[in-house]
Amino acid sequence: MPRLHFKGKVFVENHHLAVPFHELLPVREKGLSEKANLHDNLIVHGDNLAALKSLLPTYHGKVKCVYIDPPYNTGNEGWAYNDNVNSPLMRDWLGRVVDRDDLTRHDKWCCMMMPRLKLLRELLREDGAIFVSIDGNEVHHLRCLMDEVFGEENLVATVVWQKIFAPKSSAKYFSENHDFVVVYAKRKELFRRNLLPRTAAADARYANPDDDHRGSWISDNLTARNPYSKGTYSITCPGGRVISGPPPGRYWLFSEEKFWKLDRDNRIWWGAKGNNIPRLKRFLSEVKQGLVPQTLWLHTDVGNTQEAKKELVSTLQFERSEDVFNTVKPSRLVRRILQIASDPDSIILDSFAGSGTTAHAVLAQNREDGGNRRFILVECEDYADNITAERVRRVIKGVPSAKDDALKAGLGGTFSYFELGRPMQQESLLDGSHLPSWEKLAGYIFFTATGQEFDPAETNPDTGFVGRTSSHDVFLFYQPDVDELKSLALSLAEARALPEGGSRRRLVFAPTKYLDREFLHQYRIDFQQLPFQIYEAIDRLER
Repeated sequence: MPRLHFKGKVFVENHHLAVPFHELLPVREKGLSEKANLHDNLIVHGDNLAALKSLLPTYHGKVKCVYIDPPYNTGNEGWAYNDNVNSPLMRDWLGRVVDRDDLTRHDKWCCMMMPRLKLLRELLREDGAIFVSIDGNEVHHLRCLMDEVFGEENLVATVVWQKIFAPKSSAKYFSENHDFVVVYAKRKELFRRNLLPRTAAADARYANPDDDHRGSWISDNLTARNPYSKGTYSITCPGGRVISGPPPGRYWLFSEEKFWKLDRDNRIWWGAKGNNIPRLKRFLSEVKQGLVPQTLWLHTDVGNTQEAKKELVSTLQFERSEDVFNTVKPSRLVRRILQIASDPDSIILDSFAGSGTTAHAVLAQNREDGGNRRFILVECEDYADNITAERVRRVIKGVPSAKDDALKAGLGGTFSYFELGRPMQQESLLDGSHLPSWEKLAGYIFFTATGQEFDPAETNPDTGFVGRTSSHDVFLFYQPDVDELKSLALSLAEARALPEGGSRRRLVFAPTKYLDREFLHQYRIDFQQLPFQIYEAIDRLER
């Protein structure tokens, strides 16, 4: 397979492996949930590469649909690559703001995208798919990157979205009226797209000019290019016209015997005078209850940029036009993606969240079909609270000025808000260069291992008790002192001294243990060694 080569590739193609896990710090007052929870709808404020890595312990292989709208790299966005790659020279080059005069801006864009695409693939379910909005500036590079990350055999489609419905007279060469949505599956053989809901416009194509008792129908071509040995016969029309055979280079779809059987069942249309080239009647009553998605998405079906801006203005009530995102997408566009690639209980991830359109679309689709989809948004900019999350708050509670009755009343739902905290690096714990307090590490392991909010009031450092879930009591044996840690272990005495938790098991974190498997089983203990076998606990607690 041909591969894309770009400056800096050698430094970033495995960079996602070196990105440390970061703390995810709940900010309850910015969310709309009673308790912050990693299994709620999520909005995460922080660098999206670090955030994606920190979401892996909880969401690895669980996301059904990814939609991202990354920088189009037109030279006007003023973005800068900020990932902490190892080479000082590379950091200096990558860290400069990208503008139209930067002759290496395409290389930097590829450096930014590659590690993120690799982490997004890790988060996808085996039957999941990723949809990426892009325009002509980078679509060719994106396709090459995704061929490499997802495999060219997993390309599903490249969709053309009509984003503008009127030409721009100011265009120097061509008025660009479309963007692309590039679609890849994680494993194409497992991906199953949904049919789209039938529309009144699609049904209006059907008619019943011959008053057939089976109702309205449309006619389809009866020929194909595929060679068919029984598809070369001549036909005499009811009106007397003789058709010597199918058009040159084509073949009738059916054998002569089956053709006349269809005619006797009044499934062949010869035209009003009975002399047209025959066509097959397909009845509305017999078609599938849905439409196969096409690769051309018209603005009348999925919205356009003007609609997207109006939608955002009406929701957030901006006072100045310059406050509105220039590249905001309409919620109808994302809803089309959800209709195609999500189930009612799917997890939807958007790591370039912007104004929060994806959350709006998820909540609206749930309201329409009764689904229970969950969204995960990641936004690195400072507006994550006052625009991204604020839009979601208003959509949930209701937008009084909205024309849509459901949106006016509020779409309902909850979400938890998180800030990306400090990196939790194993080496710094092992060498003692960064030892967090007992309380801080207790909160981190509880939240990371269980996905539930940590309540400091419940802790007891004397017994090591951190908190409880429905299935486990969680304990931490730890002191922020290197010499103490060297002698700290889960022994038989400590196991016997653990408080009773009824039928719940004990999840114990400690530097080491002096108990074999038999004793762990006897005392209902699941042991996790510090510093970072924390993540192994997650799947166990969920089972």
